[in-house]
Amino acid sequence: MIHQTAIIHPDAKIAEGVEIGPFSVIGEGVEIGAGTWIGPHVVITGLTRIGKDNRIYQFCSLGERPQDMKYAGEPTRLEIGDRNSIREYCNFNTGTAQDAGVTRIGNDNWIMASVHVGHDCVLGDRTILANNVTLGGHVHVGDWVILGGMTAVHQFTRIGAHSMCGGGTILVQDLPPFVMCNGSPAEVHGINSEGLRRRGYSSSAITAIKRAYKALYRKGQTLDEARQEIATLAAEVPELVQMVEFLATPGRGIVR
Repeated sequence: MIHQTAIIHPDAKIAEGVEIGPFSVIGEGVEIGAGTWIGPHVVITGLTRIGKDNRIYQFCSLGERPQDMKYAGEPTRLEIGDRNSIREYCNFNTGTAQDAGVTRIGNDNWIMASVHVGHDCVLGDRTILANNVTLGGHVHVGDWVILGGMTAVHQFTRIGAHSMCGGGTILVQDLPPFVMCNGSPAEVHGINSEGLRRRGYSSSAITAIKRAYKALYRKGQTLDEARQEIATLAAEVPELVQMVEFLATPGRGIVR
């Protein structure tokens, strides 16, 4: 299951059923869970822990030093969950001491070719990152997010669950849950209603989310006024609680 040309450090921890392709390099602090497939010419280094049943394609670089000039060799980490597809030429860095010290990828993510996940990013579950998506350092991406090809996300930006960015979007402010955006700079274009239906959201919940969107973007209210209206809606529609919590958390300001 491990090709004879692969270079595996003797202290790396490789579970049963892991397949490692030709000319791949696995470093000293790496842990790889059962059933994970690693293609040829992959480099995995640093304090990197990879879960079960992932597929990591050729020419990926995972766990290398963060691209941060303040980094001074601290023992920071990269953690990748289970059942992720990580396509060709992806680059995921470890964290930095200025944050939690870990870059974290969740479960069941579909990550296409040439995606960069910078230091200290947190990626949730079941996301789709299309080709050439770039996440600057400290970016947090919620569950079920879809980022179109060539999307670039500024450092410290938050992207709420179930939201969606069209291809070529430049995102420099936080994107609330459920909201779709596109452009440079990004402009909002309604909610991701089709995605919500596919994930089992009821018609009444989607209607309430549309009302919250109108409160935030269509009524000309201040942000505080919109927050209050959405909080009132959330008292009867639990699906809106995550939007209330997102808007209550300080960040870079929201796309608006």
